[in-house]
Amino acid sequence: MEDMNLPEGAAADEVPGVAPRLRDLRRNRGLTLETAARRAELSPAHLSRLETGRRQPSLPMLLGLARIYGTTVSELLGEMPPERDAIVRGGPLGAGAEADGWRYRQAGGSGRAMQALRVHVPHGTESELVRVHPGEEWLYVLEGRLRVALGESLHDLEAGDSAHFDSLTPHRIAALDREGAQLLFVHTLLQSSAAELCLGNGIHRL
Repeated sequence: MEDMNLPEGAAADEVPGVAPRLRDLRRNRGLTLETAARRAELSPAHLSRLETGRRQPSLPMLLGLARIYGTTVSELLGEMPPERDAIVRGGPLGAGAEADGWRYRQAGGSGRAMQALRVHVPHGTESELVRVHPGEEWLYVLEGRLRVALGESLHDLEAGDSAHFDSLTPHRIAALDREGAQLLFVHTLLQSSAAELCLGNGIHRL
């Protein structure tokens, strides 16, 4: 149930800067006042008062608006996230994770929308396994030769070649050399609702 309007000139516990952020996020998402209010189960007049600072949102309102705008309450409140370490030190792939002969080592920060891995693809393993899932992928061949199947197309890549594709395109990869292939692999799978199914223990097998 919506709060009653404050009497003219009455003081309120303010949430500094939240009003313009609410307005900017709604506009950036391409939502009209009426559409956003309907999704938040508010009246357009009440949402307008929140966006102009005439009303202060309750926590349930902030949670609902954050969900609608695809953000967090912390962002709505203007809180800065904790500093993340921007540097990831290198190391041997053998010190990373392994599954069915594929070896992985994290090459980017954890918990980010874009994930980076160094990958060793062994020869003749899972060459027929086709993947289809939401997201976007980019790979760069560091060593060896790689065969990438995208839909009905086959592409043979050598060191220095790369591929960038929508993960909804059926895809599979295979190393062409006995020694396997070394890749730098970047994906946006964490943005997908299928992340839990495809990542398992933080590993995605292309």
